[in-house]
Parts: sequence; C-alpha cells; structure tokens
Amino acid sequence: MKILVYQIDAFAKQAFEGNPAAVCPLPFWLPDAVMQLISEENNLSETAFFVPTKSGFHIRWFTPTVEVDLCGHATLAAAFVLFNCLDYKQNSIAFDSRSGILNVSRDDELLVMDFPAQPPEPCETPEAILHAFGIEPVACLKADDYIVVFELEEDVLEADPNLDLLRELDGRGVVITSLSEHYDFVSRFFAPNYGIDEDHVTGSSFTQLAPYWSGRLGRSKLYAKQVSSRGGEVTSELKGDRVAIAGTAVKFLHGEIEI
Repeated sequence: MKILVYQIDAFAKQAFEGNPAAVCPLPFWLPDAVMQLISEENNLSETAFFVPTKSGFHIRWFTPTVEVDLCGHATLAAAFVLFNCLDYKQNSIAFDSRSGILNVSRDDELLVMDFPAQPPEPCETPEAILHAFGIEPVACLKADDYIVVFELEEDVLEADPNLDLLRELDGRGVVITSLSEHYDFVSRFFAPNYGIDEDHVTGSSFTQLAPYWSGRLGRSKLYAKQVSSRGGEVTSELKGDRVAIAGTAVKFLHGEIEI
C-alpha cells in the first residue's frame, strides 16, 4: 500500500522555520497501530491524518508516542496541503476532530484556524516546575497545560529545564511565557511525556495563551512568537469562547510511504 506524505513547515515563512509536521491524506482510516507506527517513523512532533467526510474532513494527530486531542501546527499543515497541493477549491475547510469542528480559512497568505478557547485557571506552582526551571514565576495557571508566566523575556529565552522533573507532572505539557520587547508576548513549550522535549511552535497552546494575555493586556488581538530554536510567529484573536490562530506555512517535501 502506498500513502502520500507531505512535510510542511507550519508557522513559517520559509523552509527551516516554524514547526515541521507530516501530513498523510487517506481514503479511509488505517488501523490505529499503523498510524502510530507511521508517526514514530516520521519522528516529527506531530503527524496529521485526514479522511474525507460528507461535510469536510475528519482529522487525527499522532506524536511519535501517542494520539492527541488537539494540534495546531499539524492542522495548519493539513489545511496547507489541501489548499496548495490537493487543489481544494473552497476558501474554508471544516475538520471534524476529537476537539469538535475546527474550521480553517484562507486570508491571502495567512491560514486562520478557529479553535475552542481554553482559559487557564490560576493554580499553585508545582514543586517540579520550580525546581525544573529554578525561577519563581509571576503566575502559574492550568488548562490542558501548565502556563508558567515569568517576569523577564530573558527568563523564557534562556530557560533550560530539567525534563525529568517535568515528566513528573500531570497534563500535556508546560508553557513558559512572558511579555516581550518586540511582540505582545513570547512563549516556549515542553511536553516530554508526549515524546516532545521541546516543541518548535505549538498552535494549540495559544488556545490557552490568548485568553490569558488578552485579559492581562486588555485587547483581543495579539502578536506573539514561540522562541524555540526554529521559532515561529503567531497571530491570535480571542473571539468569545473561540480563538482565531493564524500563521503561514511552506512545503518542505512530499513523497510516498510504502507499507
């Protein structure tokens, strides 16, 4: 059996930026174990699989070790493949997923994802986070991830956490964030329990970051950068109980998987 595969750099303006994701369009679902093996073989933070439905597409996402409920950059990558590689004619795509219907639309070069907002709630800072980063945060909040707010941008840029300590935490991962000199805010994301020591650009984290920073800064539209080694710029806009998350993407490669 041959399966098309694309590797897309999401939240990138050129190759070698942003977050690479693999995308596999399918005519029908493969067994879960096979999709997990493909994702492990791809060895990227996420592989997206989608199949056509009557109203759009059903999408699923796998890290090298586990299926996840929501992934931003691989959704952006899947939309890019449909719009730019598979000649999808409409201006909006409806993806059915574990997290409900996710619409992605084109706005010139930008791809705009409509995701559910996940406002994080304040919580006590876990000892594992305090010891992993060695910095007392301004605030710690929790939704799907721990959102750890530092006072200084350099604290985010220079962080070198103890990943073994982060593996002790519940939840998906840990986002660290701060105000920024050049952006509204910056962030980084760590999810070692999901096989991702540090993710390059985590679109789904902005479903939590946008509500927090929108409330703190008093405006709904925000411009941010995830300051990983590759980096990526993200525009987000809080719209009630939804977040519009926008970015660009580029194709790095396409080919065939033979199984």
